[in-house]
Amino acid sequence: MASKRKTGCQCRTFWVAVLLLASVSAIITIAVIQRHWRVQEYGLEYGIVVDSGSSRSTVYLYHWPGEKKNETGVVSEVLNCKVFGNGISDMLVDAEKDKNTWASFTGCMQKVTEEIPVEKRQKTPLFLGATAGMRLLNQVDQNRSDEVIISLKQYLKALPFAFKDATILTGQQEGLYGWVTVNYLMGNFEEKTLLNSLFHAGGASTVGSMDLGGASTQLAFQVGEELKGEDFLPVRLYGYDYNVYAHSYLCYGKNEAAKQILDRIIKASPDPTTIQNHCYQEGFNVTIKASDVYNSPCTQTPDNFDPDQQITFVGKPDSDRCRELVRELFDFTNCTAQGCSFNGVQQPPVQGKFMAYAGFFYTAKALRLNGTTELDVFNSTMREFCHTNKEMLIASRPEISERFLITYCYSAHYVLTLLVDGYKFDPDTWQNIAFEKEVEGTSLGWSLGFMLSMSNMIPSDAKEILPMANPVFAGLIFLFSALMIITVVFLFIMLIRTCY
Repeated sequence: MASKRKTGCQCRTFWVAVLLLASVSAIITIAVIQRHWRVQEYGLEYGIVVDSGSSRSTVYLYHWPGEKKNETGVVSEVLNCKVFGNGISDMLVDAEKDKNTWASFTGCMQKVTEEIPVEKRQKTPLFLGATAGMRLLNQVDQNRSDEVIISLKQYLKALPFAFKDATILTGQQEGLYGWVTVNYLMGNFEEKTLLNSLFHAGGASTVGSMDLGGASTQLAFQVGEELKGEDFLPVRLYGYDYNVYAHSYLCYGKNEAAKQILDRIIKASPDPTTIQNHCYQEGFNVTIKASDVYNSPCTQTPDNFDPDQQITFVGKPDSDRCRELVRELFDFTNCTAQGCSFNGVQQPPVQGKFMAYAGFFYTAKALRLNGTTELDVFNSTMREFCHTNKEMLIASRPEISERFLITYCYSAHYVLTLLVDGYKFDPDTWQNIAFEKEVEGTSLGWSLGFMLSMSNMIPSDAKEILPMANPVFAGLIFLFSALMIITVVFLFIMLIRTCY
């Protein structure tokens, strides 16, 4: 009988000990899970870039997950809003026009504000980048240029965002950021993983970028690591290093080059008031003020200049003569380097595929040559376009306003001359050029590339997601702690009874 009592006591003691150990193990396990199995959920970060070009400003809103991929945020465009009115380089001249520009700015910023969660607004960085229009203004009137930037900074600082800076980009920066935008949208910046490192030690193949703005044009493409110089820029994205050739040509944007063409036509004409223009189609007659041509440092004012003088240009189409006028803008002979584009600028041979956007795209669109095409097709289509009269052009292209349609014969010759004689594209490499406006619904330009680069410097806020909610965690700890205490008390009582 005593033996049975002793055995039962030992059995109860064993199970109580097991229960005690199980409770202790459960408490330790719950604590470890809560501490080490927590994950971080990254909310979306936002960034705003104002692209202030020579003709207008555009506000872009981007977002990306707080967690970064190999040093670079994953950025997507949320919206873009065009600011109507003049470009900022024309500000502080006409108060009424400035009023309209500020009103449009305010409307765009209101749209952006509504897209950003309230709790994110004060942390959202805001940048403004001004391009060639302001670079030109800074050359001729630095005081007004500084005042424009100061007024923009005051306006942007008052907005409910984390204003960072308003600055004038260099031409190289504009070209490089455009190259980053193109390749990001085309998916050419792959994450540097062990597998990718084995198959693409230097990263995936990239695409060159060609941007034709109103006051400047930019060329950028990847080259070999061995090439060095002021136009060769090292850049690191997604863990890979790239060597990028980037050069910007001030005064060689579509609008400024057009002024230089008109300047040459005016100075060569015996009649200073009514002038034949071989780059205008038949039926296009336009009257402008002399100041519209000579309001830029890209053109030299003639003797006895009268800014209010009325000049009428009459369309007299001659494709060959128009091409000659365009070629006069370039110096193809002066080159001290191994290879040059024009005006003595060093340029390595173009290689790989290229994306041509902005003014390049709109010119190709006017010729009905979007995407890729052959050089001979571009040339023949251009000649046919330039010798089509005004009425037929307007009827066949109702989506293009007359004020732009009149410019595309000249700009087609300009694009052809710049790409073939300047950048040295030939019939084979021309087929590697794609004339596009956007990729995956996002407009091509420098602003997205700028945001990608700036995201390296933006801290990310991470929200910790625990395996179990705090009340559940506390409840389980209390349950097993209570169970452990009860077990210890029960074991103590059993030991007392056994021993005494």
